[in-house]
Amino acid sequence: MSAVAGAGTVVTGAGGGIGAALARRFAAEGARVVVNDIDADKARAVAAEIGAVAVPGDASAVVEQAREALGGTVDIYCANAGLPSPGDAFAPEEIWASAWDVNVMAHVRAVRALLPDWLERGSGRFVSTVSAAGLLTMIGAAPYSVSKHGAYAFAEWLSLTYRHRGLSVHAICPQGVRTDMLATTGSAGDLVLVPTAIAPEAVADALFEGIGADRFLILPHPEVAGFYRNRATDPEHWLTGMNGIQRTWEAGPAGSAAHG
Repeated sequence: MSAVAGAGTVVTGAGGGIGAALARRFAAEGARVVVNDIDADKARAVAAEIGAVAVPGDASAVVEQAREALGGTVDIYCANAGLPSPGDAFAPEEIWASAWDVNVMAHVRAVRALLPDWLERGSGRFVSTVSAAGLLTMIGAAPYSVSKHGAYAFAEWLSLTYRHRGLSVHAICPQGVRTDMLATTGSAGDLVLVPTAIAPEAVADALFEGIGADRFLILPHPEVAGFYRNRATDPEHWLTGMNGIQRTWEAGPAGSAAHG
């Protein structure tokens, strides 16, 4: 793929799951890849596997090290690192703060560091792993849902603001993906996400199809388009349906215990 071959590419949260699948696919397409993960051993393992460079650490502070590792230029940045952040309105303040910091502000910080060069060159590509929760919502996970809405809104704002200046933006919005994060969603995930969960490689496939079509919204689960349409055109019906899922979850053993 000409848009990727030779491109200096950073993938955060790439020690496993979607991030590792993205890193492998970019490397296979000829990109020069930096693998970032908070877990240094996992980052190094994936990097060694695909012939990439590992830059472990906090995703919010990876840009300068990655730029050095790539010889001065980052062409593609995949903001993939994220936190699952379950809980309701009473989740501790630190859970809300961490969700916002990792799922939204890490993207903002990366763009602050990358955008001046991209605009000067007239090219750049920003990939945000959002989640279908950013378009819809996720039961049992208020901090996650709210912060993922923020991540989607930021990616959307970037696209509408800078596309005429050469910036390509892609928002990936899958439902369940068979990763370690899926296991952290507990009974809510078992009810909503597990039945249609896909492999991380399918997410990478969807992204590359979207890059080829120069498409902003990437839906590895195509049915999400219909859900999103229903949410926009008939919110009362959509909310009633989602509340039905909520009540089903509450009636289950784990839900009953959680809601007392």
